[in-house]
Amino acid sequence: MPSASHASPPVASTTSARPQNPPGSHGARDHASVKPADIAVGVIIGRASEYFDFFVFGIACVLVFPAVFFPFVDRLDGTLLAFVLLSFAFIARPFGTVAFMAAERRWGRSVKLTAALFILGGTTAAIAFLPGYNALGFAAIALLAALRICQGLALGGTWDGLPSLLALNAPPRRRGWYAMVPQLGAPIGFIFAAVLFLFLYDSLKLADFLDWGWRYPFFVAFAINVVALFARLRLVATPEYEQMLQKAQLAPAPVGELIRERGANVVIGAFAALASYALFHLVTIFPLSWITLRSMQPVHDVLTIQIIGAVIAIAGVIASGSIADRFGRRNTLGTIAALIGIFSLFAPLLLDGSSVQHDVFILIGFALLGLSYGQAAGAVTANFSAQYRYTGAALTSDLAWLIGAAFAPLVVLGLSAHFGLAYVSVYLLSGVICTLAALRINRALELQG
Repeated sequence: MPSASHASPPVASTTSARPQNPPGSHGARDHASVKPADIAVGVIIGRASEYFDFFVFGIACVLVFPAVFFPFVDRLDGTLLAFVLLSFAFIARPFGTVAFMAAERRWGRSVKLTAALFILGGTTAAIAFLPGYNALGFAAIALLAALRICQGLALGGTWDGLPSLLALNAPPRRRGWYAMVPQLGAPIGFIFAAVLFLFLYDSLKLADFLDWGWRYPFFVAFAINVVALFARLRLVATPEYEQMLQKAQLAPAPVGELIRERGANVVIGAFAALASYALFHLVTIFPLSWITLRSMQPVHDVLTIQIIGAVIAIAGVIASGSIADRFGRRNTLGTIAALIGIFSLFAPLLLDGSSVQHDVFILIGFALLGLSYGQAAGAVTANFSAQYRYTGAALTSDLAWLIGAAFAPLVVLGLSAHFGLAYVSVYLLSGVICTLAALRINRALELQG
């Protein structure tokens, strides 16, 4: 999400948005009726629904899929194979962004968003109906992989410009505060997913949970996506919203042209957020897999402490807004990245210790995640000129997720299980180094410009 800047003069939109009506018509009235608070609510609901879908799948990769889809290998290898499938959506997401941007240019933002959310919710719900390996053999795994890819493609189409519009309407000294609002969706989505799995896991016998109980969160995901769709269309389908988008020039640009003209900005923006994205799955999905595989704590205890951690992350995201407004977004992101680097040095000791040490790792990790993730989206995407801002912000986010988070549980669990927990430190430190280097390069380019 780009940081806020003054909106550029109105230009002709490349979308199929409604044209501006003549003065005095309903569509030409002051767009102040679409308030920043309304945009913020739409952004939070939309992002929380998307993260709920992804965390439902991620938690199932640990608690369900090894037994249901990979019973022919031991639990560690089954979890690693499930994490391979977890990465498929992140690989597919940029392709979904490109495809749905083309659809938006042809049919409009509302059509694109409706199609994307129904595909996302539909494929998530379809996972609930999948028979396991014992019924279909490898066909069950192939179907799960295909549905996971569809989730990623659909997520690429859910970019609606709301975060960018919110940032562009931020007061000059409140840009950090407005930048953190969309990021609240991640911990909120995790809380809902973890609470639902915790309830089902505690309420059912293990056999019933693995047979049918795990399917309910995937059903719920579809219902949440429908609610999120209507909440977002309530804004997206209004003439006032379209006028605001046109004024800010938030319209899809040809991806090839974007890469040719501003490809370096996409790469730098993705790497600038890498410390946060590397930490993302290492405090949500990885601890659940590591601790439960080693039978160090019951699933109930791990999920409970992670839910508490997500509440702390919400506080961290909110605090990041005030911190960034006082010290600057890039300074905040760089400082928190350095703290993540320090934290990474203690990660092996904490994860290899007592249950109290595990809890400390999770809670501190979530606190740092909130502070860093709150400002991670768009720390440098303000470098995009107006005509590339909409598509550039989407692809920058896609690339950051792919590089930083897609393979984190797979790589770190695999290396840690076979070679030791030092690789948790290595992975996090690599993200920190990339973030600090990208921020420095971006600063140098700004001074040259």
